[in-house]
Amino acid sequence: MKKHLPLLGAGPAYVCVIIPLTAAALILKYTGMINRGNIPALRLPFGVAGGILILLGILLWALANFQCHISENIQANRLVTTGIYGLVRNPILSGHLLVNTGVLLWALNWFLIILPFLYWLYLTVLLRATEEKWLRALYGQKYLEYCRRVNRCIPWFPK
Repeated sequence: MKKHLPLLGAGPAYVCVIIPLTAAALILKYTGMINRGNIPALRLPFGVAGGILILLGILLWALANFQCHISENIQANRLVTTGIYGLVRNPILSGHLLVNTGVLLWALNWFLIILPFLYWLYLTVLLRATEEKWLRALYGQKYLEYCRRVNRCIPWFPK
């Protein structure tokens, strides 16, 4: 029997970086250390967009964990490609990306808006270097076909 993937995968390496960075950014903003770049005129659209991203991120995380039972499937060595995994390959990490992005939008500061792009870049590099290699080795062509159909980080309809 093939050895299964690590249950937590690259998740802790991702989450333990972006949550403290988001918290530090908010501390800098709300303590007045970042005084420039505030955009109060966009309070309503950024607030609404931030709220939607936070809710979507929580939904992705919940669907991956509770509807798709990802931990059980990892232990059973099953590649999950249905449910939320049919819309995004990494819904748990994408959920964290979306929640942190939503929180940063609420901060209403242009300088903090760069962080979600850095989070996405870090997630992409991290996944390519870890989980995607593991999954290619474990599932081969089946995983490569899945990658062609489904985005890595941004939920979208399959090709």
